[in-house]
Amino acid sequence: MRKGAKAAIITSVCVVMVGGAGYGAFSFVSAVSDTGTEVKTGPLSADEVKDASSTFFTAWEKGDATKAADTTDDMSGAAADLLTAYRTNAHLTKVRITPGTPKGTSVPFSVNATVSYRGDTEPLTYKSSLRVVRGKATGRPLVAWKPSVIHPDLRADDTLVTGEATSPPIEAVDRKGKVLDPKKYPSLAPVIATLRKRYGDKAGGEPGIELQIRRGDRAAADETLATLSPGTPGKLHTTLDADVQGAAEKAVRKYDESSVVALKPSSGEVLAVANHRKDQFNAAFEGQLAPGSTMKIVTAAMLIDNGVTSMNGPAPCSDTAVWQGQTFHNLAGMTANESATLSNSFLRSCNTAFIKLIDEKPLSDASLTTEAQDRFGLGHNNWSTGITSFDGSVPASGGPDRAANAIGQGKVQMSPLNMASVTATAITGSFRQPYLVPRKLDDRKFASAKGLPASTASQLKQMMRLTATQGTATQAMSGLSGDIGAKTGSAEVDGQAKSNSWFTGFRNDVAAAAMSQAGGHGGDAAGPIVASVLRSAG
Repeated sequence: MRKGAKAAIITSVCVVMVGGAGYGAFSFVSAVSDTGTEVKTGPLSADEVKDASSTFFTAWEKGDATKAADTTDDMSGAAADLLTAYRTNAHLTKVRITPGTPKGTSVPFSVNATVSYRGDTEPLTYKSSLRVVRGKATGRPLVAWKPSVIHPDLRADDTLVTGEATSPPIEAVDRKGKVLDPKKYPSLAPVIATLRKRYGDKAGGEPGIELQIRRGDRAAADETLATLSPGTPGKLHTTLDADVQGAAEKAVRKYDESSVVALKPSSGEVLAVANHRKDQFNAAFEGQLAPGSTMKIVTAAMLIDNGVTSMNGPAPCSDTAVWQGQTFHNLAGMTANESATLSNSFLRSCNTAFIKLIDEKPLSDASLTTEAQDRFGLGHNNWSTGITSFDGSVPASGGPDRAANAIGQGKVQMSPLNMASVTATAITGSFRQPYLVPRKLDDRKFASAKGLPASTASQLKQMMRLTATQGTATQAMSGLSGDIGAKTGSAEVDGQAKSNSWFTGFRNDVAAAAMSQAGGHGGDAAGPIVASVLRSAG
């Protein structure tokens, strides 16, 4: 501000005497800019929210991209570009916007439009919302810009295009040739979209004419919003099993923010992948969260492989364990057992037993990392599943994180896919990289690892069997026949009242793992999901 200019104009002051001892608050509702123009401040009124959103909607409906963009707080030109593309590249006309009832500064609305391209037309209807803010420089009510205002699925750097699709459509089929319709299996919608992007050209189809969200992130699959000409789909064979997939879809719907993966330990073939999440994220394959005590499968393998203890060897379970100044506890209500074996501490999921053993020679800060990478194939970022996936992360850690990592907290991160693979390796002794489409489709290289000694795998499998029949997984696994085993886990998250629920198990030649964010103990949410999936694979 220039020297001598007024800093503010107070247009209304309300003074309230409180017991004669002081003054109440007053609010500044306008100010003066450097140019001498009055700038409004303070909360937006209902009329300002209505007027700003109405001006934006009207300009958008008329196809006036410049005016519509001017009513937003965007300074980069992105709003104008996307609003222009809405008409010129996406060929969307006859736009009608119906505002809903504002909630504070947020305005929900519905859009009805028509896609017109080379004589073909298709209606498009969807819902979105916007938020009105006060411009910092001008004080004007403005629409807070983000691409999702124009369509809820748009992200930064995305655009809208109507024309020949970027790849032919596919008809994904399961291992028995059954069509996997994403309307019946909603978790597969993003999976099939990714498979289309990667393998559409190899499946033998012909592209149609579609309105698509073209992703700025080239690794992400484009999204079809409307189809004007369907094209010819190619048939893409997957490893999925429609029956297991159906059971997985049904199981995750019972718990919020839940994901599950099932696979065949003998081959690595993925049988099911399902998610029930508000954000539509494929956390089953891409999640990166602490797996809780399911990680004790890998930790137990490390202890056995390094000669620290064995299934029937000592693993005392005390009330607490102190590691480099940090005290660790067990779940509430667990009775200490200083005479416990590794098997007993495993089936009860005693944290302190595992933490006390990680100080034994020859273990080091890197021992758990080495076990995870060399034996279980985790953490190399080289899995080629057919779609985007996370390969797990077990970084070498010192200090308290070394102890926390051993019980699946600290810096360890996993997805349900990773933990299903851990179970598969544990019970067979061999690491077989999980995959969703056959390798012959693109001759991609699969990840490898040396796996486990036969004795270690035998002990892990027996400990998981005992956990399913006598330990923390008993209730969830009850009623399942055949050769069964499991491991429970709960991972505490800062600021989250309930822990994340984790569970992994096997039944004959099927392994499955699930995660339910804020689902509580392992057997509370993730356990029933896994049990349902294993039961379907009978």
